[in-house]
Amino acid sequence: MVQFFVFHAIVESAWARPYRWARNNISDLGNAHCAMQREPEPRYICSPEHGLMNVSFIALGTLLVVGAALTGPLWRRGATANVARFLLAGAGPGFVLAGLAPADVHENQHVLGALLIMGTGNIGLLLAGAGLSNDVARPLRWATSLLGITAITAFGLFLSHHYLGLGMGGMERVAALPLLMWTLAVGARGLFHQATRRQDASGSLTQSATEKLPRPQEREYPSPAG
Repeated sequence: MVQFFVFHAIVESAWARPYRWARNNISDLGNAHCAMQREPEPRYICSPEHGLMNVSFIALGTLLVVGAALTGPLWRRGATANVARFLLAGAGPGFVLAGLAPADVHENQHVLGALLIMGTGNIGLLLAGAGLSNDVARPLRWATSLLGITAITAFGLFLSHHYLGLGMGGMERVAALPLLMWTLAVGARGLFHQATRRQDASGSLTQSATEKLPRPQEREYPSPAG
């Protein structure tokens, strides 16, 4: 997640004409050619560092699949959790496809990638609120479901060209970024708890070893003559 936002900032800063979050899609950063686009909103796209953005898309998708596979302790046992993880992982190939097929080169494949990200991924995000284990704080579980509802609603508004004053790019971000921000938050939580467990385990081992050390024997000394 971190590399995606870093590369996003680097690539957008390379535009000669200012890149606007409200006016431009995220995919515009990966377009391979400079051209005037008419759909869905007229805008001029020219992304000199598009290759870097597409590499970032591919890395993000790959790591998302790996993360979904390696976060077993975060999830309950049962169908809901399994389906949620499967759908969240499905957003990974969407990002990979978006990177391999820029919108101005292979539009159909790119659209399929976007559907996997904002359709499959956001449904998985909605289900994740009920699929996370009880070890995850209740506010985070509620926030997960709320983010899923928000993202799915925004995706529907984006497809119907209802931007509510946010612009095309702004509404797309409301549909796409909740999944990324949630992944970043859950990943940070996992790393923090792992570090805490290691410290606790190290402390327990040290305490156990100290308790096993032989205690020095007390020696009795004769009291001095009064």
